[in-house]
Amino acid sequence: MDTNIVSQLYKKDYKMKLGIFLLTENFHQNCKGAIEDDIKIAQYAENLEFDEVWFAEHHFNAFSVIPNTTLMMTYLAAKTEKIRIGSAAFLAPFYHPVRLAEEIATLDNLSSGRINIGFAKGGFALDIKSFNKSATTLREEMFSTVDTVNNTLYENLLLQPKPLQKKIPCFIATFSTLETVEYAAKNGYGIMFSQGATIDECVEVQEQYKKISGFYPETVLMRVFCVQKTKQEALNLAIPATEHFVKSMKAIQRDEKQPIFNKENYDELLNQRGEFFDGDKFIKAGIIGAVDDCVETIQIIKRRIKNLHLVLKIASTTLDVSKEMLQEFNQKIKPKL
Repeated sequence: MDTNIVSQLYKKDYKMKLGIFLLTENFHQNCKGAIEDDIKIAQYAENLEFDEVWFAEHHFNAFSVIPNTTLMMTYLAAKTEKIRIGSAAFLAPFYHPVRLAEEIATLDNLSSGRINIGFAKGGFALDIKSFNKSATTLREEMFSTVDTVNNTLYENLLLQPKPLQKKIPCFIATFSTLETVEYAAKNGYGIMFSQGATIDECVEVQEQYKKISGFYPETVLMRVFCVQKTKQEALNLAIPATEHFVKSMKAIQRDEKQPIFNKENYDELLNQRGEFFDGDKFIKAGIIGAVDDCVETIQIIKRRIKNLHLVLKIASTTLDVSKEMLQEFNQKIKPKL
């Protein structure tokens, strides 16, 4: 990507983008229902005029049942008209890059040019084993796949269909690894942070990026979100949902049996902490509390992180509660931002 073009784009006045992050969380042991609920909440987000929806990618996961991000994106594209639809993220080492580029180009046409593409290296033990990969080469394979995908999209004259967008916005997921930041900066790609990244970590990465590229990156920041009448009520909802996510990801990382969510067993959920995913970190970094608490947290994020895409990971176990919280955000939080 031409970094001079990107630099000019980022010099324009920048309005924070708002989105939601969907992982097809199977709290109720009903995969079909979890998939359908994600589509419904994404449609609801469009009705509330959110800018973006981002789909995760997880494999062999009984809780986050979303192994094929492009299918979710494609189905949602057919059900919506305006909201942008992103991958958060394609686990790049597990794809044939030319085939993925063809899927992306086709999806860009089906969505009328509404997609964003994010890439990550992956790293769960079961994924590595099942896709016959080595943990030591995942980052290099991600770089290679992203290079080939973008070269195919914009330089391969034989590619059909061509993407509708002149440049599909591209983001690279990072845990603040300097090698990954350098790669993104040299190519003009945006940066994507997980739910547990601290503001200081994000700012440090943005400054590292700017030293290399001359401009600040577009930055997708995921945040656990839960709004209720009081801070304690919000925590009571957010902690069990988040902790179960943590436990499930920890089990996948260790190639262990995944837990079943039990809403009556909050104490056990709170006592089991993971190392690979840190539930406390997610909660501490989250946008959680009453309306004013949420507004204050978002204002702090806005002041410090430039070119921000703020993406809410709703801490709820049911579709109805998720809708209620998005509506509360739209009616009472967003106007104060």
